[in-house]
Amino acid sequence: MLCFVYRSTRRDHTYVYLANRDDFQSLPADLSERLGPLQLVLEVDLDPQRRLAKEDARAVLANLQERGWHLQLPRHEQSLLALSA
Repeated sequence: MLCFVYRSTRRDHTYVYLANRDDFQSLPADLSERLGPLQLVLEVDLDPQRRLAKEDARAVLANLQERGWHLQLPRHEQSLLALSA
């Protein structure tokens, strides 16, 4: 599955994977507001066996298929995760 990875310009080490390029309307409004503008950093063909540095590819794929996006947070900012549930 081709996906698009964006970095938050407001929060260091915070990334959003999108199933569709520039599909920012799929993000919850409050999450989008907290992340600020997003910058495209990578287009990647993701499959369950692909190794990612900080995420489980299967979990990312499941989120992309279910809701169209996946949020990658730095370990110390897990409180933002509650917004994405």
